Amino acid sequence: MSKYWSKLAAGLEPYVPGEQPKDRKYIKLNTNENPYPPSPKVIDAIKAAVDENLKLYPDPNGVALKMTLANYYGLNQEQVFVGNGSDEVLAFSFMAFFDPNNPILFPDITYSFYPVYAKVFKIDYELVPLNDDFTIPIDKLLKDNGGVIIPNPNAPTGSFLTLEFIEEILSHNKEKVVIVDEAYVDFGGVSALTLIDKYPNLLVIQTLSKSRSLAGLRVGFAMGHEDLIKGLDTIKNSINSYTLDRLALIGAVEAIKDDEYFQDKKNRIISTREKATGQLSKMGFKIVPSKANFVFISHPTVKAEDLFIWLKEKSILVRYFRQPRIDNYLRVSIGSDEEMDTFIKALGSIIT
Repeated sequence: MSKYWSKLAAGLEPYVPGEQPKDRKYIKLNTNENPYPPSPKVIDAIKAAVDENLKLYPDPNGVALKMTLANYYGLNQEQVFVGNGSDEVLAFSFMAFFDPNNPILFPDITYSFYPVYAKVFKIDYELVPLNDDFTIPIDKLLKDNGGVIIPNPNAPTGSFLTLEFIEEILSHNKEKVVIVDEAYVDFGGVSALTLIDKYPNLLVIQTLSKSRSLAGLRVGFAMGHEDLIKGLDTIKNSINSYTLDRLALIGAVEAIKDDEYFQDKKNRIISTREKATGQLSKMGFKIVPSKANFVFISHPTVKAEDLFIWLKEKSILVRYFRQPRIDNYLRVSIGSDEEMDTFIKALGSIIT
């Protein structure tokens, strides 16, 4: 810690992303990236956009992308916000909708950026313990609060709440914003978007990093009532008006337009997940039912940390969390069929 750091910086425990070692080639099943490349139309559009116009600032409002998203999801442009990855959109949302001294609610086992943002923006929070099966206890999200944020599907568990439960949370929190973080919804979940017109307190956040293979471009977006979108714009334009660069905006538009490619790759990942789940089950693993592009697994006789270390030695990366309740689980991203076959084969050599 530097003597020049602020008290805020000195007191933070930052989010820790999945490791990205460079010492050799790995099968990366630790960062929930898409195993397939982006649509060829995305690559072509970005290559065509690498010209002298890079000397100019991008559209600060991302109008073309907003219109594309609005058309795709059946919304008005005024109901869409775009930002530099869903992480930035989440950060803006914490600033726009949550107040200090009015505790917000989120699960105790969830995306670990939430408590980081809460501390950065001095927002009190209360952790809601997941049930023993890692499902979210809906009744504990219905009490007085300063707002609610839940990932759906949840991370790192992959469990999913139906729209019936989401609507129950919304109807009991009409005076506060409820954020549904849908980073993984395309892999088998059902989006809460259909509830936006009914609940002006609902903000749905998604990303192009996972299901559309654009983790390297950093494009996220939020959808909700016009009033919520104006709140996000107010925060954005008080920090950085130009959150998305020209290439990201162009690539993102093409990724949304190429729905055939998106559907094909998404369905392949779902199919691979179901195949891998069946194989892992036969090997004795306990598997949390997943609607994401990863599975959360635990073995009754082999410790998760031992498996994590052993797999890394075999050049296979998975995610291990040294946290209460989940320190005997691994989160495994769904790779290609070939990558998952290698992973299953490696496990089979240690688990008998």
